[in-house]
Amino acid sequence: MGATTRIEQALAAAIDHVAIPGCPPRLVAAVRHAVFPAGARVRPKLCLAVAAACGYQDDPAADAVAASIELLHCASLVHDDLPCFDDSPLRRGIPSVHRAFGEPLAVLAGDALIILAFENLARCLAATPERLAPLLLTVSRSVGLPHGITAGQAWECEPRVTVEEYHRTKTGSLFAAATAAGAQVAGADAELWRIVGDRIGEAYQVADDLRDVAATAQEVGKPVGRDAVLNRPSAAGELGVEGAVERLQQLLKGAIEAIPPCPGSAQLAQVLIAEAHHIMPKNLAARVTL
Repeated sequence: MGATTRIEQALAAAIDHVAIPGCPPRLVAAVRHAVFPAGARVRPKLCLAVAAACGYQDDPAADAVAASIELLHCASLVHDDLPCFDDSPLRRGIPSVHRAFGEPLAVLAGDALIILAFENLARCLAATPERLAPLLLTVSRSVGLPHGITAGQAWECEPRVTVEEYHRTKTGSLFAAATAAGAQVAGADAELWRIVGDRIGEAYQVADDLRDVAATAQEVGKPVGRDAVLNRPSAAGELGVEGAVERLQQLLKGAIEAIPPCPGSAQLAQVLIAEAHHIMPKNLAARVTL
């Protein structure tokens, strides 16, 4: 079974477990709307790729961890799109949750996804508490204080922040959790893998900044040009397009160099390069050369 199929099945199973009679039907619909149709699923794919690189494949625990990380990512998108933040009308080419279901249900759907992520981990790894506790700590650190995605979102409310700090918390932290958790599932040293995720996450955010200035709304499935309108920290705005492309290449090269020795290191490096081309605006992808 391929990684994409495993991820989609794990996400559907997590939601189906709580979407039972007695649950508010519109809240369930809003949660499903936030998770499906699928986005790129970069973070859960990275989690499974690291587990596989460490020699660990086709394990329900890895699928559960990957799905929980994606549920947290989807929750962050729901909240990021709210009127109090980006007020985005679209996400993945369809109406954002608050546009489709209203702001109150969007807030609740985001909250429900956060809780579901941890419930899913606890349920799926209940039989192996020695694995569950470290994974819970790894994942929770990536979304809370002081350096998780909640802190990253909060930097938008501060008078000043560096682009690097903003990227590291708002985006890099969940990528770091994906690589660290993938290693933990495989019994490898999570801390050795965290830096790989940090650099991939920062590279991904640089690519997202480039999409905001160099791609079309149809290509990315959401409005573009928002960083400038909302005065958000942006690598493209600070470094220019050429400088941002160079920064992305440096980060990707650093991520590949940081891959610890493992059975699948060469294959993982190729996965990272392929993902880098995939997330770049189409008119800039050819500039990523390693």
